[in-house]
Amino acid sequence: MIIEEGTPQKEGKIARDSLERYSGCELAHFCPNLLITNFPQYVKYFAESRNVTLYEGSMFRVAHSPKEGVSILDFKVGSPVAALVVDLCAALPFTSALLLGMCGGLRRHYKVGDYLVPVASIRGEGTSDYYFPAEVPALANFLLAKTITEVLDEEELEYYVGITHTTNIRFWEFNEEFKHHLKSTRAQAIEMECATLFAASYKHKFPLASLLLVSDLPLATGGIKTKQSSKMVFEKYMANHVDMGVRILQRMEQNQKNYEKIKERLKSNSPEKKSK
Repeated sequence: MIIEEGTPQKEGKIARDSLERYSGCELAHFCPNLLITNFPQYVKYFAESRNVTLYEGSMFRVAHSPKEGVSILDFKVGSPVAALVVDLCAALPFTSALLLGMCGGLRRHYKVGDYLVPVASIRGEGTSDYYFPAEVPALANFLLAKTITEVLDEEELEYYVGITHTTNIRFWEFNEEFKHHLKSTRAQAIEMECATLFAASYKHKFPLASLLLVSDLPLATGGIKTKQSSKMVFEKYMANHVDMGVRILQRMEQNQKNYEKIKERLKSNSPEKKSK
């Protein structure tokens, strides 16, 4: 990835230097499209399946597939680190970014292994307050969310579209007051990063959306994720989740080009343009 030399902002330089330090990888290796994930297993699978190098710095694991034009970055877990990732990556000319995360499904008919495409997230985590006042919603990038559903439809995969509740409470399953509040929001799923990522990316004008995998059903009897059930989810669904993410980003790159062409055509056909 080529970074223009004329970028004068000190914040941008510090962000790029920090990304190199945290990832253990020079920026020149990063590809135009970025997968973001919570799971080191995803980066390991990506690197091994594409026979590319896995880099590890002081905070992140990354790998890059120049042939596909896609990089992947594991930021561990939690909304503060999710915010940091966007703050850093917004300083690079990525075409778009996609979170490959997992969520707890909150509907009785959901099954482990289903996909959820969040169009918005309830800001229950606190970190997004740094970017916007409370009345500003946390929304996924529309074009990228639309691209996700486009690819899933082509693959004839079952998925849901809806709203997630982003929380910073790790063991909320044992908090009856929180569970009552959660049900009142009518969120379809719960996770720990989407609202932060959506708010931070909107602030930075950085196209970002998410493809979530339903990994557990925490409100159902026996539905809370365990060590054994988590292992099964990785073994059964990880490969498809990662490969689907790559396809989505590649399609998004083409959709963005088509969108720009449409905008240019509309601009050239506008009455104001013709009058000149």
